[in-house]
Amino acid sequence: MRLILNLVWLVLCGFWMAIGYVVAGLICCVLIITIPFGIASFRIASYALWPFGRTTVERRDAGAGSLIGNVIWIVFAGWWLALGHIVTGIALCLSIIGIPLGIANFKLIPISLMPLGREIVPTDAPFATR
Repeated sequence: MRLILNLVWLVLCGFWMAIGYVVAGLICCVLIITIPFGIASFRIASYALWPFGRTTVERRDAGAGSLIGNVIWIVFAGWWLALGHIVTGIALCLSIIGIPLGIANFKLIPISLMPLGREIVPTDAPFATR
């Protein structure tokens, strides 16, 4: 079932959302200071491309640096990507088949707003509990 959902996701919205994250990552990698944001964006791009069967968990070692970085991220790139998830999620929820994909899109909004201090893990891994 994960494979089917991921394939439908890839065709309907995953490819385009991943491109958005890659573009944001490339823009962030232009300056040396924003390279951590670019790396986080590339990490989320792979998650946005193939999300079913994976989840995000908070990293225990994330501190004040990730909080400050997330505030900067929200201002420069996060709200654009979250807006993309909202628009895509609403469009997908217009059909009955797209409702699970729209809900998955809405679940990606928190990580698109605050990617630092989060880790993407498989859902069947024992450490994937929240």
